[in-house]
Amino acid sequence: MTGRTPTGAGPWPYAVWALTRAWLLACVFQVVTVAGPDVTVDVSVIYRGWYETLLTGTYPLDDVTWQYPPGAALAILSPALLPFLEYAAAFFVLVLVCDAVVLGLLLYAARRPGMRAAGAWVWVVGVPLLGPTVYARYDLMVTAVAVAALLAGVRRPRALGALAAFGALLKGWPALLLTGVRKGRPTRAAWTSAALGAAGLAVAFALWMPGAFAFLSFQRDRGTEVESLGALVFHVARHMGWEGRVELRYGSLEFLGPHVETVSALALGLAALALGWLLLWRLRARTFAARTPAEAAFTAVLLFTVTSRVISPQYVVWLAGLAAVCLLFRETAMTAPAVLVVVSAGVTLLEFPIGFGQVVASDAWGVALLFVRNGLLVAAALTAARRLWRSTVPPRPRARETGAREGQPSRAAR
Repeated sequence: MTGRTPTGAGPWPYAVWALTRAWLLACVFQVVTVAGPDVTVDVSVIYRGWYETLLTGTYPLDDVTWQYPPGAALAILSPALLPFLEYAAAFFVLVLVCDAVVLGLLLYAARRPGMRAAGAWVWVVGVPLLGPTVYARYDLMVTAVAVAALLAGVRRPRALGALAAFGALLKGWPALLLTGVRKGRPTRAAWTSAALGAAGLAVAFALWMPGAFAFLSFQRDRGTEVESLGALVFHVARHMGWEGRVELRYGSLEFLGPHVETVSALALGLAALALGWLLLWRLRARTFAARTPAEAAFTAVLLFTVTSRVISPQYVVWLAGLAAVCLLFRETAMTAPAVLVVVSAGVTLLEFPIGFGQVVASDAWGVALLFVRNGLLVAAALTAARRLWRSTVPPRPRARETGAREGQPSRAAR
């Protein structure tokens, strides 16, 4: 006996990871061509343009496509770490490094008692199913921070809070990692660390360059993006004579026309309901296990993804990372939602970039892909919410047996 906890993984996760990531690199370096629009343009043109602006000492104040918290500047500027490479090439290499770090963290965590390698497999398989888009956005970098936060938080709530704050300053959603921290001292430690970290970083970014929080007004004016759940209403309505159109606004293709504002408002209302449910769950939850922070974060991000006015393909990598952490735990209740997320990743590749032209045109194939992808995410969100509730919230006490119900003396009173 070596005293080491076997993971059951062997060399296979590394081998499959290497093969699939070689394919992703071949795609983004355009050695292999994937049908649909060129997803690398966001890096070589948009990110590169922001990079040049940031180097002048200011955030992109006049660019409404800049809709990210101030910490995003670190991701955009990161290719400067590899000055011997062209900007886009350096960016792809750095994303690959973050991808490898996540795999290493998951496999290392799988060696702990009560853990397994299933989570690493979710990451190995789920990421390439999204296709080249996953390497042509900075979301994988943010996901790496989130995975590190949840794994550190198993034993160190303060580390979870600090990393969640850093992730939130990169792209907002990692703030939800704090949802499921055990009540009492761990919550105080994690939330205090997060609050102090976020405040300190926010001040630092504001002092670093002007325009750190200009993104807030750009986000406020977003509409209903063509891949969102609410957009399905207009995809169907176009076949029934709806007089609307699709336009490029705020960096994404959105619907414009009658009733769009109503659907956007409904999406915000659903997001508010999701927040209300999470608050209720937090108040009612009593059973907190080591896996609960990961499961709560996974559920929260699912809920806010499906209710968002925008569901971009790269959002699914957030879910893949959180699902991977959940499935590290042998007793997890999130196996079914995680599988649904992995399947949705494959459908997302068919929808974008391969079938994006059909989606924008509201063709039958494009609409069908959206129905399937969004339906899988909704099913995953509802299933995760139900399982999180059942595993943490105690059932209400039942009424006493028949004697008490009928006014008869109970057995104890006889």
